[in-house]
Amino acid sequence: MWTENVFHALLISTAAGLATLAGAVIIYIIKDKNERLISASLGLAAGVMICVAFHDLWPHSEAYFTAVCGEQMGLVWAVVFLVTGVLLAALLDRLVPHEAENNALGGEHHDLFRLGFISMIAIGLHNLPEGMATFIANYENAGVGTTVALAIALHNIPEGITVAMPIYFSTHSKSKTLFYTFLAGIAEPVGALIAFSLLRIFLNDFTMGIVFAIAAGIMLYIAIEELLPSSRQYGYKRAALIATFAGITIMPLVHLIS
Repeated sequence: MWTENVFHALLISTAAGLATLAGAVIIYIIKDKNERLISASLGLAAGVMICVAFHDLWPHSEAYFTAVCGEQMGLVWAVVFLVTGVLLAALLDRLVPHEAENNALGGEHHDLFRLGFISMIAIGLHNLPEGMATFIANYENAGVGTTVALAIALHNIPEGITVAMPIYFSTHSKSKTLFYTFLAGIAEPVGALIAFSLLRIFLNDFTMGIVFAIAAGIMLYIAIEELLPSSRQYGYKRAALIATFAGITIMPLVHLIS
């Protein structure tokens, strides 16, 4: 059971997930609080999430469902579980406290910690199916799997920034920032372990389609409902807009590089 292929696949999945921590390095570069930078970082986060949802998660989900149900019903199931993800995110939004851990920024911007926290959850949920995909790809073909892992690792870096920036500016704690970013990244090897153990029996195209569609819905909700409005609250709307488009364009270029 614990063959060399399994260990290699788990190791590669872990390395790809922990690349998220590389995005948190930005907190060692930033010295002072800068609301323009906060606005841009939230816009960037929204752009990254929107692109990941539509460029990565949604196509995979639709392809999985289509393989099982055909083109028309595959699209229907993908939409159904995308909406399910949105509804789950809305429920999560109601459960997460709406007060920041540290109200250092004050006023209308005191929910930065909450934004960072739910971004961490969203990216962690997104990393679960990625971990499954990385594990399966490496288990089946180490060469192809390594390429997949490299692409995932590269796009995990801006996702790390997505979590790190609001957490750091709300808590001013490097240790807490690294901890929450680590939690988002560690979901990737957790997904690999799930693929290896619990889902080996149930893992098929239909269940993978469900996982990818729900993750896409969650990311879209957080980007549109939380990150985009918050990025514009600081008065730097143009910076937020440019950063959002930058986030959308970064991810396809990352895939091109890898």
